[in-house]
Amino acid sequence: MPSSPEKTRSTVDASLATPPVPSTGVRVDVAALTDRGKVRDSNEDAYAVCRIGRFLETLATNLDPGECPPRRDELGYVMIVADGVGGREAGDVASRASIVTTLALVQGSTHWSLKLDDPATRETELEDIREKAHAYLAFVAADVRRRAQADPSLAGMGTTFTAAYSVGLDLFVMHVGDSKAYLLRGGQLRKITHDHTVAQEYADIGMIRQDEVAGHRLHHVLTRAVSSQGEAPAGDFHHVALASGDRVLLCSDGLTDMAPEEAIAEILRAQSESERACRGLVDLALERGGKDNITIIAGRSPLPTKV
Repeated sequence: MPSSPEKTRSTVDASLATPPVPSTGVRVDVAALTDRGKVRDSNEDAYAVCRIGRFLETLATNLDPGECPPRRDELGYVMIVADGVGGREAGDVASRASIVTTLALVQGSTHWSLKLDDPATRETELEDIREKAHAYLAFVAADVRRRAQADPSLAGMGTTFTAAYSVGLDLFVMHVGDSKAYLLRGGQLRKITHDHTVAQEYADIGMIRQDEVAGHRLHHVLTRAVSSQGEAPAGDFHHVALASGDRVLLCSDGLTDMAPEEAIAEILRAQSESERACRGLVDLALERGGKDNITIIAGRSPLPTKV
């Protein structure tokens, strides 16, 4: 992974903006699937999908009916895809460790941002999420370096890291590497993340065309990763305001190397259920060669549940 100037992307996607809506009770149809593929001896991809939340439910009272509030749930969803690099064993260790560490940080947090609809506190909450995402990434990178220093067989290991957090109709993505996050809205697939590869960097500065990136000989050479070498990477942070019915896709490059974006969008449009969409996307990658590990997380955002 050659070194290169790192510019942190921190974006609020104005073109996908929608008015804030209550975050309470939004349930997401989400599913995930991974496959070793047809060529690799092992699966170095790792993934996790978690629901976090809090609730109020009255178990006993002498108040009159209607005086106690009905059960109220406030929910958030954490979705992570990590694609290990650095050899069969080392890549597997790096990808899994990055997720284990992240989930431990989430679970140990004293504050989960589960309600972002109060105008008086919304901007503070949004900034807290951004700062926390960068802090978590730095901690995860330090943990990967520590593991490699303790075990020489893990030297050089690293992983991509694409993590999404949705609460209500707000989606936050922290990204390093060339795993990807997409949004399907109105049948159109839009890429949220920006690959950190040499080929993509060449396209960014005009050395090659964007449509030449996928076939370039350096399109798999990462310029940033959660790695056992160097300092913590500068992660890209994205904030997207979701609309009801939006589809969110996180995937490793085992899918995108095998299938063009239009074919991926076609599967998402055809399969409204997330579980079937995951199966269809994995099958698509396998049918086209399955040359790498394939990992998919797909989710659909519905309207908030009325309480």
